[in-house]
Amino acid sequence: MTTENSQPNNDNVSGEEMSTATSSLANVSNARASQKVPGTAPLGTGLEARGVHAWFGSHLALENVSLDFAAGTVTALIGPSGCGKSTFIRTINRMHEFIPTAAMAGQVLLDGKDVYAPGTDVTKIRLQIGMVFQKPNPFPSMTIGENVLSGIKLAQLKVENKDDLMEECLVRAGLWSEVKDRLGAHAGGLSGGQQQRLCIARSLAVKPKVLLMDEPCSALDPGSTLRIEETISELSKSMTIVIVTHNMQQAARVSDYTAFFLSDGGPGQMIEVGPTSEIFTRPRNEKTENYVSGRFG
Repeated sequence: MTTENSQPNNDNVSGEEMSTATSSLANVSNARASQKVPGTAPLGTGLEARGVHAWFGSHLALENVSLDFAAGTVTALIGPSGCGKSTFIRTINRMHEFIPTAAMAGQVLLDGKDVYAPGTDVTKIRLQIGMVFQKPNPFPSMTIGENVLSGIKLAQLKVENKDDLMEECLVRAGLWSEVKDRLGAHAGGLSGGQQQRLCIARSLAVKPKVLLMDEPCSALDPGSTLRIEETISELSKSMTIVIVTHNMQQAARVSDYTAFFLSDGGPGQMIEVGPTSEIFTRPRNEKTENYVSGRFG
């Protein structure tokens, strides 16, 4: 239905073809749901957003978004560019406030505690809610091994056995077998897909409860994308994952729940959220149906 990073051009697409494409997405998401293995690791109560608004100066970019992210699930955020998806996930771990003139209203609850409550240690919040960006950003002057442990060093966390932690994180990120014999090499020598998995391993080293991913595969080839998706599925057994993606097939492959965002000429809003299989088969909102069927976007 779609290329890796974009919605299709539907000028010459018939209603029958649209229906077939949507059905294909539903089949993919249903297959994933049937194979989902519940996590067995001890999990918290999850992540909740309550009435989140976000501004850039006087511009209201995001309006009244409320979403629950159950522990041990993957939620995909879909929608056209500029509808507030990335802004929303940046409010979750308080990265939005890095931007000059940015402001936020609402609540973000992690295990029932508001991460914006007065006196909250922001550094600790960002350790619990990790982030993987669209473009891989390993530290080029550091070795592969140093990159994995860099968060531990910066946060001054005590680790009993750093070598074991490094291996564990690289295994969980699906990279260990490819780099175990060159941990002392500089990270800049890795491919784009390997660098992205290294960034995931770096995030895992500080033991986050939540991992936010902002279009992590948009710059990667299909093979690297597949390996990242396999990593996401494995990680979701023990943590909560939120992924922003423009790729409908990817949302169908990796997510348990999908939320559709749209700006529609005004601030970004969440139009609909539900189990991924339902969003792609029987969405309740006509705007959602139009988007997932390819009628616009």
